[in-house]
Amino acid sequence: MNNISEDLEKKLNKAREILIEFKDDNYSFGFDCIDRVGEYTALLGKSALIIANRSRWLSGFAGDVMDSLKKSNVEIVGWINSAKPNTPIEDVNRIRDEICMSDLDCLVVIAAGSGIDAAKAAAVLAAYGDDRYDINRFYGVGEVTRFTADTGVRIKPIIAVETAASSGSHLTKYANVTDLRSNQKNLIVDEEIVPPRAVFDYSITKSMDRDLTLDGALDGISHALEVYYGATDNTIKFVEEVALLAIELVVYALPMIVDDPENLKLREMLGLATDLGGYCIMLGATNGGHLTSFSLVDILSHGRACGMANVYYTVFFAPRIQRQLRNLAEIFKGYVPGDVSGLYGRELGEVVARGMINFMKSLGLPTHLSEVSGFSDEHIKKAIKAAKDPKLESKLRSMPLPLDASLVDEYIAPLLEAAKGGDISLIKNF
Repeated sequence: MNNISEDLEKKLNKAREILIEFKDDNYSFGFDCIDRVGEYTALLGKSALIIANRSRWLSGFAGDVMDSLKKSNVEIVGWINSAKPNTPIEDVNRIRDEICMSDLDCLVVIAAGSGIDAAKAAAVLAAYGDDRYDINRFYGVGEVTRFTADTGVRIKPIIAVETAASSGSHLTKYANVTDLRSNQKNLIVDEEIVPPRAVFDYSITKSMDRDLTLDGALDGISHALEVYYGATDNTIKFVEEVALLAIELVVYALPMIVDDPENLKLREMLGLATDLGGYCIMLGATNGGHLTSFSLVDILSHGRACGMANVYYTVFFAPRIQRQLRNLAEIFKGYVPGDVSGLYGRELGEVVARGMINFMKSLGLPTHLSEVSGFSDEHIKKAIKAAKDPKLESKLRSMPLPLDASLVDEYIAPLLEAAKGGDISLIKNF
């Protein structure tokens, strides 16, 4: 598998070029790049707090990071555990307290998406200190920037050392935080929380097990897909190349990597693809799939929830995304049933959606909610309620068919019923 076609190698080179153009020298990715962590950190301060879980698989990698910091004469003031999956608010508050008790210039977080999200959110809370600045104050779009402008206080810079091909959190302005009491995920969207430096050595992703590999890849596809769906006539020329390349690399590599998990070339493909997905959500915004996933946090991983939901949003959006669907039909052609050349409108959307379903089934993934252990109608009620939440309104506005809360019951509710049993005929087009 290390010998790939010339055409595929050109696509990998293009992916690298896009990422370099996106982040310039603020991001080091690929292989054998851990030494850049110390260099990057030294540019931002003389002392750093390490945020990383102490696990057997991570210990050697974390040791390399610490060696890099020492070589660059960065003082390590402490080590605290990172967050659990889905970034529980309790972990955010714990990390925030540790930051407040430490004398540091910057944070070095060695983690996957949830851990990096937790560091971002905790850094925000630590900067503003007082307990009255509850995390709810920062949910939504641009709230951290507004508060920074009002107070003149800046958050501690974060050097994000990514460990999983998944969310792209090391590159983006997003931080998801979960309230475990309600099992509802909430979102901070703000340029102020983009890590100023990041490192991702793709070789670390060999340690990702099958489930995490699948979840991360679906998250990466969802970032690219949702931004591509929501692209306007003015933005699609910037989004299309990045999004399609990300999706194509995942669809090509994922079925093979589950059987050959230590293949570095395949791991590089997924790393590049999910990084491109991160770039997509800096060019545009996610919408329906992510919105629905936030209410399924107790029964599905984020990637699987997004991947499943996007099947049904594909049919809902179909009349407005014909260009996107034709390109996706080509990528999923090994899974799409029949010839799509004569199909238009909703009919084209249904066939592409079935191709996505076939792709997920080939990987042993659930394709409707009734297949998921723990699902109940309460999840649908919660998802409908969340879709009306003003703090998540950006997801409705970013759809190719922009909705507001008054239309949720009429259009999102039947879509969720379709996702419940896999009956796409229930979806009502806008």
